[in-house]
Amino acid sequence: MIKGNAVIGQSGGPTSVINASLAGVIEEIKKSGKIKSLFGMNYGIEGFLKEKFFNLDKQPEWLLRKLRFTPSSALGSSRHKLKDEDLPEILEVLRKHNIRYVFLIGGNDTMDTINRMVLYCIEQKYDLIGVGIPKTVDNDLFGTDHTPGFASAAKSNILNVLQGGWLARDMQKVDKYVIYQTIGRDAGWLAASTAMAKKDEDEAPHLIYPPETIFDKDKFLQDVKITEEKYGWVSIVVSEGLKYSDGIPVSSSRGKDKFNNIEFGAMGGASVGLNVHKMINDEFGWRGEFQITESLIMSDYVRSVSNDNEEAYQCGVAAVRLAENEESGYMVSLNRISDSPYKISYEKVLLTEVAVRVKSMPAEFMNKDGNFPSSLFMEYLSPLIDELPDFTRLERNFIKT
Repeated sequence: MIKGNAVIGQSGGPTSVINASLAGVIEEIKKSGKIKSLFGMNYGIEGFLKEKFFNLDKQPEWLLRKLRFTPSSALGSSRHKLKDEDLPEILEVLRKHNIRYVFLIGGNDTMDTINRMVLYCIEQKYDLIGVGIPKTVDNDLFGTDHTPGFASAAKSNILNVLQGGWLARDMQKVDKYVIYQTIGRDAGWLAASTAMAKKDEDEAPHLIYPPETIFDKDKFLQDVKITEEKYGWVSIVVSEGLKYSDGIPVSSSRGKDKFNNIEFGAMGGASVGLNVHKMINDEFGWRGEFQITESLIMSDYVRSVSNDNEEAYQCGVAAVRLAENEESGYMVSLNRISDSPYKISYEKVLLTEVAVRVKSMPAEFMNKDGNFPSSLFMEYLSPLIDELPDFTRLERNFIKT
């Protein structure tokens, strides 16, 4: 195999388990001893370009053991948009430090970054092995059944809606409705996951609107009215990326980030949750609550899924094995073999099939009205989520008057 050093970076939004992937890479490289040294990019490609590297070989063992169970991005993350003019400088840094192996943990934009690095090095006849490690709470990467980080963020969402729903049901004489807004610019996997909070028909959530659903204000208000008449209150989940038929965001945000994506949430200065809340208040005059967690679910390790952590770790291990076999230009992928018992295998997918693409939920994962996930989605999600609380309620035994 090629002799040289390796570097690893973390990009984009963090997750509860991204450091497990980092730990998997560190420990597998130490175990095999085939790669000389491992460096860590401090703040992704931005740190790489400035040659700000952690010496990961020098980290104490006790720290590495704890790293696997620590949320957020230990190396520091970045959303730097790789420019063509960055590539010669990247090659110069690679040569200077004899870096022959590059690992990047991230989503579709990150896979584009490492893919472009690999292709440029091929053009320049510099031997470089590049492997991507999947990460995104949005679960919108092609080529993999699901992404490490999704299950834990989904569980955090589920618990938020579950507990918020019990609160809203018991407060329905004060607040008739509650809006829960979740992240999810282009894909509604996280919004749809909140359906698992519902055990009985009248429990939250009642209505779910992912970005894959075209938002119709009149139909939405009709859904709300029917639900309130049926249960006396309404629990609604919306994705930040919800749009009207003309493509205009319901949040009415116009700002865009460095990747030309529309800014949602705090950075966009607008909120879909607040806007639909106002629609209901204007139409019916009801008082209601709204809950917007923004990025908190990304690093909610306390409520994470243990198997999500294990899969993230094994993705790091699999990435090193691909690199040591000189299999470059791939992302590690998870292939679901069975639901019951739940079983997966660790495979590979070409970076070109993943980069800068968004995997939306299939149409059949939502009901015909586009306002609640189907049973097919629940079959997909259920094996990924571990045990949830089993709340109870008083029997409706009233005294006779």
